[in-house]
Amino acid sequence: MKKKPRSLTVYFGGELFNLKHLIGNAYLAEAIFEKSHGRYLCELPQDFEPRGSTLRAIRDQDIRALFACDLALFSFDGTELDSGTVIEFMFAKFADIPAVILRSDLRGERAGPWNLMASFYPRTVTVVLDALAAYKSIMQRRHRKLDEIIRLAGQHSSADAQRMCDEVASACVRALDKVRAIEPVMPRHLRQEVYNWLSLLPGLRGKEKQLRKEFERYLEQKVERELL
Repeated sequence: MKKKPRSLTVYFGGELFNLKHLIGNAYLAEAIFEKSHGRYLCELPQDFEPRGSTLRAIRDQDIRALFACDLALFSFDGTELDSGTVIEFMFAKFADIPAVILRSDLRGERAGPWNLMASFYPRTVTVVLDALAAYKSIMQRRHRKLDEIIRLAGQHSSADAQRMCDEVASACVRALDKVRAIEPVMPRHLRQEVYNWLSLLPGLRGKEKQLRKEFERYLEQKVERELL
């Protein structure tokens, strides 16, 4: 009997500090799993079981989860990018993890939607779209003549938002497929040394020997899955 292909894990980097963030992250992660037919399984930091009550413990847990994942998806929304998300993106690039940047917010300067220093990194695919325009388009196609009472009472607005989220998820799946196919940038002869350094770079709590072994496992998994 043929084995079912395992899902590739995707670290979902983005804000998770309010209702909109939490709902949006959850909706999109589930839609990506569905639209990819289970090919991509998003790991949401907001769903992680806390391993400690300190801020450092939470940070360490997120960093470990990022390095353990096969790919990464980063939300670059807002007039200013979330600093934590940018740091996670840079860690992903240090580790040569295939990454997708998603921006659904078209606010930005003429020079680009985000700071130049967060641009042009290899093995990265960018998805830029106008979520509001997509939502309005769906709303007009489906309920052009509905009044606001019927729209809200019938939960049409949330249904339209979910359809918009499905469209965004499909774009993300295409981008994940594309970035997966890009060859690694990190030279093979440097893999071990780079991942040894990455085990020390963030200052994670733990003994140096144990950290090195932990990151060796991350590297072995990526090599086995032909990601490095």
